[in-house]
Amino acid sequence: MIILAMTGASGVIYGERILKALRGAGVRVGLMITDTAREIIRYELEMEPGALEELADECFDATDFTTSINSGSSPFRAMVIAPCTMKTLSAIANGYAGNALTRAADVCLKERRELVLVPRETPLRSVHLENMLRVSREGGIILPAMPGFYHKPASIEDMADFIAGKVLDVLGIENDLFRRWTGKDISTEG
Repeated sequence: MIILAMTGASGVIYGERILKALRGAGVRVGLMITDTAREIIRYELEMEPGALEELADECFDATDFTTSINSGSSPFRAMVIAPCTMKTLSAIANGYAGNALTRAADVCLKERRELVLVPRETPLRSVHLENMLRVSREGGIILPAMPGFYHKPASIEDMADFIAGKVLDVLGIENDLFRRWTGKDISTEG
């Protein structure tokens, strides 16, 4: 199982697209949505969070420290946090397991499991960059929400799918969410 957590940053479309891509790839998904993310889902996606929860195999409460994924004995293989707030990044970088979400991320790092963070903030302060470096040094993958444009996206969903595809790539899950760079895409004049 892969745990997908959505925190209260703008860009919940990334979490939605990742969830749908994981499900489309036949991956079991455990979903955790913070209270603030629920409000942003309603605002940005104009849907109820329950619609996303229905797509998950299991749902976890971000405030419930008794949840199974807060233990290293839980068999989930990876965790993705998309979007990831700077508050969540800071907590993970500094070992502060103040809620069930940051505790599950702590489990990933201590058990050497894949942890992918999709931060959605700009511009970045030095402390944000230092926190990203700290998580990266511990084995976490920082995958900023920076879509490419060489695949000529025609919609917001295309841009979000680029990031979702990159997340699946780092998890080793085959996908065709975006057209890959071939090096032959740009013709040059001699």
